[in-house]
Amino acid sequence: MPELRKDPILDRWVIISTDRQKRSSDFFLREKPQTSGGFCPFCEGNESKTPPEIFALRRNNSTRNNPGWSLRVVPNRFPALTIEGDLDREGIGMYDKMNGIGAHEVIIESPRHEDTLSTISIAKLVDVLAAYRERIVDLKQDKRFRYILIFKNHGHSAGASLEHSHSQLIALPIIPKRVLEELEGSKKYFSYKERCVYCDIIHQETSQRERIISENSSYIALSPFAPKAPFEIWILPKKHECAYDKEPPDSLESLARILSEILKRLDKALGNPDYNFIIHTSPIGMDDLDHFHWHIEIMPKLTRTAGFEWGSGFYINPISPEESTQFLKEAKI
Repeated sequence: MPELRKDPILDRWVIISTDRQKRSSDFFLREKPQTSGGFCPFCEGNESKTPPEIFALRRNNSTRNNPGWSLRVVPNRFPALTIEGDLDREGIGMYDKMNGIGAHEVIIESPRHEDTLSTISIAKLVDVLAAYRERIVDLKQDKRFRYILIFKNHGHSAGASLEHSHSQLIALPIIPKRVLEELEGSKKYFSYKERCVYCDIIHQETSQRERIISENSSYIALSPFAPKAPFEIWILPKKHECAYDKEPPDSLESLARILSEILKRLDKALGNPDYNFIIHTSPIGMDDLDHFHWHIEIMPKLTRTAGFEWGSGFYINPISPEESTQFLKEAKI
């Protein structure tokens, strides 16, 4: 029988449709899409084909915007928002608008075209996570911004326009609706129970051990109780912290290890699926929230959102999180 499961943070219901249940192996990507080949502006040696770098990790004192780097951050050539200008908020009758001010950056994770986050070394993945932190800290100083979103689109169906492994950062003058929903939902829970809902999720999942995929001393990776889509995964710090950039630098190796393991398990179990991941952290100026807990959400692109989902706001998930958890844990990596 299908189940309706309620997300305790967003107060959103999800349908676990057991009548149309798929086996875990049904999600394996048996045919790999062909690579496009051709010129890549992110490969080492093509530095002149990107905007000038904002931040880079370089070898042997190599010079800016030249070969010799292991990671580069550059402005997006086609930014969603522009860094220069003022917000100029105004009302036009009942409508509100402002200028599209923000920052849109690309984190090029490796000089090698064939690398992915699941194949690079732990040390290199630590560098990527540290670059995220570095850019958040820097952009927080701009008083125009209220939120900084780190995200990654891996694969064509996840929205990647270039194959070369990269993440993106967008700094916004507003707090995104999805983040507001998490903030409001977690605050409502805290006002009732005087506890962080994410900390309670970690405590319950640790006790039940039905949906934990992996954990180490500092982080836990789990399938949420009410996942929007098959094989959705959350990674959370075990110790309460609302802001990603407040994580101690020496903890990034533990985070890199669990993230690398999860991405390897997805590759092995599902045939290198396309996926999105996002880091939800606290808004700028809210670095001390008792009710919010920063986290990574990973969403493999295995199903499509259709008319019912768009029209109702319900998500239909054809596999239970318990089964997907077990399937990932059994993957040999």
